[in-house]
Parts: sequence; C-alpha cells; structure tokens
Amino acid sequence: MPEWCLIQFADANSISKAGQLIGRKVVLKYGKNNFIGKIMGFHGKKGVFKVKFRKGVPGQALGTTVELVG
Repeated sequence: MPEWCLIQFADANSISKAGQLIGRKVVLKYGKNNFIGKIMGFHGKKGVFKVKFRKGVPGQALGTTVELVG
C-alpha cells in the first residue's frame, strides 16, 4: 500500500496558486476509513502535489477525490 500519492486540485493549476497549499492536510475517505495525509511538495510545474499519508492507502482508493482540510 503506497504512502506517497500524487494529487491534483482543479483550481491549483499554476505554481503560484499551488504554493499556498504546501503543508496543508488532506483527507481521503474510503469506505469506513479516513486516511490523513500532508501535502509535502510539488511534482512538476502543472499543480500536481506529492502527498504523504500516515498509513498506506489501498490501491482501490487511488483515483478518488480527497478533501482539503486546514
């Protein structure tokens, strides 16, 4: 189960907008479980982020939506 995932937000399509999101937390809700992660940095220049989750995310949850928290 991967701890690192790539996430892209629809409104953060440039580095200047995306830079404001680094360090914020995301929650991936999958079934009864909530996976909490933190945005660690950029992946490229198109607004894609590297997110590290506390525990591994199941492969079936990849491609689902996440919620931006705090």
